[in-house]
Amino acid sequence: MDKPLVVGVDGSDDSLRAVDWAVHEAVRRAVGLHVVYASLWEQYERAAPGFGAEPPPEEAAAEHIVAAAAERAARIAPDVAVTTRVVGREPIAALLGEGAAAAVIVLGGRGRGGLRTMLLGSTSLGVAARAPCPVVVVRGVPQEPAAAFSRIALGVGDPGRCSAAVGFAFAEARLRDAELVAVHAWRRPPHGLPGTGHASGQEAAAEHHGAERVLDAALLAPAGAHPDVAVLRRTPEGRARDFLLDASRTADLVVVGARHRPVAVGLQLGPVSHALLHHASCPVAVVPQPG
Repeated sequence: MDKPLVVGVDGSDDSLRAVDWAVHEAVRRAVGLHVVYASLWEQYERAAPGFGAEPPPEEAAAEHIVAAAAERAARIAPDVAVTTRVVGREPIAALLGEGAAAAVIVLGGRGRGGLRTMLLGSTSLGVAARAPCPVVVVRGVPQEPAAAFSRIALGVGDPGRCSAAVGFAFAEARLRDAELVAVHAWRRPPHGLPGTGHASGQEAAAEHHGAERVLDAALLAPAGAHPDVAVLRRTPEGRARDFLLDASRTADLVVVGARHRPVAVGLQLGPVSHALLHHASCPVAVVPQPG
């Protein structure tokens, strides 16, 4: 059986938008949807004096939230199989556990806030930085899948670290019959520092040509595997985050890779991924590179 999509909910508007995105994605992939609510109430409530056999009120509220999310998904796509679970566990750990066998984990950009709710900005960042599968953080208001025009924006980074993200982007473009815009930004050689001179036009041209070669190499195999996907190549000069944030204004999805390094979450994701998760105008997929 194909892996399901896991979507985290907490009843907030952002998490409901995540449900909407996830159920449309489940239809495209012909897979099931697993709706999860995670909270620390069990750790705190069960330690309280006088705790009896009845579940804590928050658990009942959580059950209502996941049931409402499942009903919402069923209204959008009645044929999608939906399962639910309420987990009394720290949210990041719970989502990573539930997502161990998932095709994609889908989260809202922000939640209700506070210790016991999930989908805080830090939760989305933490899951995106550590998940073994792609994580989509739903920012903005996703466009309807029946829109006349669809576009996927792809950030192509260092060679050897982005093949999984490139493959994911091509697959998404094929599923959506979307145009793929692949971006690999470059910077002029440093100048004005001790021991360096001003970058000549020839040096800048060499950097530009190098960026084009990196982009062509990254796209060669997946473009051959998906000849029906229209690809626009972009090698602008400047910061990749700026170009991808701009691209997010007209895209249905932005796809980037994750570093998965044992450092702080922001650095673990990389500055481009981190900026997109905070500021993009559309959903962002962060795709880990195996190994």
